[in-house]
Amino acid sequence: MFVKLIGTIFAGFLLAGIVLVLNKLTGGRLPRWATPVAAGLGMIGLTVYFEYTWFESTREKLPESFSIIKKVESRAFYRPWTYAVPFVDRFAAIDAGSVRTNEQVPEQRLVELYFFGRWAPVSKLPVVVNCKEFSRANLADGAEFADDGRLLNADWIDVTASDPIVEATCGV
Repeated sequence: MFVKLIGTIFAGFLLAGIVLVLNKLTGGRLPRWATPVAAGLGMIGLTVYFEYTWFESTREKLPESFSIIKKVESRAFYRPWTYAVPFVDRFAAIDAGSVRTNEQVPEQRLVELYFFGRWAPVSKLPVVVNCKEFSRANLADGAEFADDGRLLNADWIDVTASDPIVEATCGV
């Protein structure tokens, strides 16, 4: 993040310098406001570039065992261009390498669901997926396992076979 801040400041200086050179070459014919406007546009332009490339650069850094199951696109009135071309500022991914099974309950699989955000730390949530009944439950507040491996006190959510978490976990 610090490197991107320095890069943004450098972009402002670079575009301001280009306008100053152009002003010198044209004999001072450019308006006085052109230099600060160029600096501001350069910094805003680079910031927009970083916003639009964050998802791809983050996705490239993930291990191959991760599969993205949900992308959330951002649109905001203070960034009117996002209505024409929204950008991804959050996404969820499953680590297929973290899938665990219990021999006593083979239809249920435990997997880690990761949440990534542009300006947020990565968080994870363990999820149990029932591949036979197409349901899933988040392992949170009060959920526990019985001696035979069944999940107790869980709020099961009925989904379809096309649910992205079920597809990524069960390989449906």
